[in-house]
Amino acid sequence: MTDAQPVLQCRAVARRFTEGGSVLEVLSGVDLVVQSAERVAIIGTSGSGKTTLLQILGGLDDPDDGEVIVGGQPMHGGNELSKAELRNRFIGFVYQFHHLLPEFTAAENVAMPLLIRRDAKSAALEKAGELLTRVGLGERLNHKPGELSGGERQRAAVARALITRPQLVLADEPTGNLDAGNGEHVMQLMLELNEELQTSLVIVTHDLSIAERMDRILVLENGVLRDF
Repeated sequence: MTDAQPVLQCRAVARRFTEGGSVLEVLSGVDLVVQSAERVAIIGTSGSGKTTLLQILGGLDDPDDGEVIVGGQPMHGGNELSKAELRNRFIGFVYQFHHLLPEFTAAENVAMPLLIRRDAKSAALEKAGELLTRVGLGERLNHKPGELSGGERQRAAVARALITRPQLVLADEPTGNLDAGNGEHVMQLMLELNEELQTSLVIVTHDLSIAERMDRILVLENGVLRDF
């Protein structure tokens, strides 16, 4: 697969933590290139640094060394506002836990990324309603997260991640908190929307059956990312 400009480039990224006076290098010279619409799985043992890597790719944590380029622009090195704007324009996030805001309706939660970029509220809610209908929640637009099932909340979280039509979706164990049936529903939904919107997908998972549905599988081991 070729593309003049990859959606994501990660070059020689390192991340170290200090614990009890000793230095633990979680990531050591990680390189990664993700092309447009490509689906990539990252697997590895618990504690191998998969979530840390995803947070650095999304600008939620800073590397000690190396650089991350998203949509042709450096993620790190600027201030927090510039990182937040880059995330809002280019990246959608899906987590193991939905992180929906309990005081807002499903439609308001999904519309939030558009409201943050100051889109008109009526237009943002209309788009949110259309996408929630697409994920099977058309009858739940005005329900708050506490009134939704676990599977419904995660589908709303997927809709929120995709409402800006991002170039890249970063997903951290997106089905890890769901039963098998709901997990399959959410995974199938993510793959369909990936194809429909041509959004690149980087998914961290411990489930090899999910990883095998991606275009590529990479394993993070001893701080280094390599082909599986």
